[in-house]
Amino acid sequence: MRINSYAFTVSYLVALISATACAAPYSIPPEKQNIKKVYYGTATSFEKPGKVDYESVVKATPEYEEVKKEKIEPGTGKYWILLSQASDRAVRAISKVGHDSGYDFIAAQAYLGSLEPSIPSEDITPLVLDEVKGEVKDKKVESKGKMK
Repeated sequence: MRINSYAFTVSYLVALISATACAAPYSIPPEKQNIKKVYYGTATSFEKPGKVDYESVVKATPEYEEVKKEKIEPGTGKYWILLSQASDRAVRAISKVGHDSGYDFIAAQAYLGSLEPSIPSEDITPLVLDEVKGEVKDKKVESKGKMK
């Protein structure tokens, strides 16, 4: 009976150590943290990091498309308002993808790879672009419903 108890305890400890080693969280030292490059989560502890091409996401927004389509001059009030709205939409989409998909940390595309040692991450730009397109599509459907 004592041998079985010992074997069980040892196997439990081995399993616990293995699970802890596999789920070891990442963290970024305070001196290397750049909050301008972090869109979702906290840099002090995360397990499933993602990276996103923020510029591509902003360029996929209807606000940015309006700037290009209407050739709105850089530096004008309307330009900055639309760019601010495009940025807000991009950050909302990134946060929603992080929340819905389980990514607990999302940063600018090159940020995590530039750290020493680099932190491996998955490119989630396609997921965020789909979210931006879905958000725009939902708004159009919603606004058509209100017009009737």
